[in-house]
Amino acid sequence: MSLAPRAVLVHRTSEYEALLARHGTHGQAAFFLSSRGRSIDDVRERHERNRRALAEVAAAVPLQWRQARVERADLDRFLFGPEDVVVVAGQDGLVANVAKYLDGQPVIGIDTDPGRNAGVLVRHRAADARALLAAVERTGAATGADELTMVEAVTDDAQRLLALNEIYLGPPGHQTARYTLAVEDPEPAAEPQASSGVLVGTGTGATGWLRSLWQQRSSALPLPVPTDPRLAWFVREAWPSPTTGTTRVEGVLSSGQSLRLTVESDRLVAFGDGMESDALELTWGQTVRVGVARTALRLVG
Repeated sequence: MSLAPRAVLVHRTSEYEALLARHGTHGQAAFFLSSRGRSIDDVRERHERNRRALAEVAAAVPLQWRQARVERADLDRFLFGPEDVVVVAGQDGLVANVAKYLDGQPVIGIDTDPGRNAGVLVRHRAADARALLAAVERTGAATGADELTMVEAVTDDAQRLLALNEIYLGPPGHQTARYTLAVEDPEPAAEPQASSGVLVGTGTGATGWLRSLWQQRSSALPLPVPTDPRLAWFVREAWPSPTTGTTRVEGVLSSGQSLRLTVESDRLVAFGDGMESDALELTWGQTVRVGVARTALRLVG
């Protein structure tokens, strides 16, 4: 017999819970904030809204299903199964945090604090959870799910990094990154460069960091939409010198194309979706290729 579906409720520690963990009591946390001209009331109210939404979503899970909960900090230690239906309750960024650990499982994004989130990825309210889960149960798949393109980086020693928004390659601090960059299309035209890093992003990422770079340089590059199997890439602050160039600083990668970067610094890093704590370490002479991932995020519309 096949296993009954499992609803995995993904959430994150609230600001109020973090304050209590740091200061011990509500009174001490309130005093800490008041000494800085802030009130704890708003923080606690957001916590209560989040708690009520989590309870409503948990109550909406069909009785015959199994349930599990996982906090954002524990995602890298949680084993997702093929029968899971992932319900992300929180902010848009939490969907990006969980995406790299999935392999085709449907994801339902629940906005626990409407009005404070953009709602690009957490598209639904807690009250919608029962109907959405019932639709998954009835059809055996995510009805009307969008297949959101993801980006992956693969090193020459087979390390792999997945991201929903973007992957950054560059120095871990404020030093200059030195590398040789090539677009394999199909013959690479390589250029040695010195810059503050390279950003490669999806259509989902084009609503955030990628768009800020695009606007900053008044680029005419057509940014992809979330379901496009294309990526956009930008070199940040490329520096011209006798040995480094600035002619290849932006572009679009279609499925099957990749951006190849060969490291010429002592240490660079690659991390996805702003998660610097989960970075690949890149050393001198190492090569990393970045392109459209084989995996997509199935986000229930």
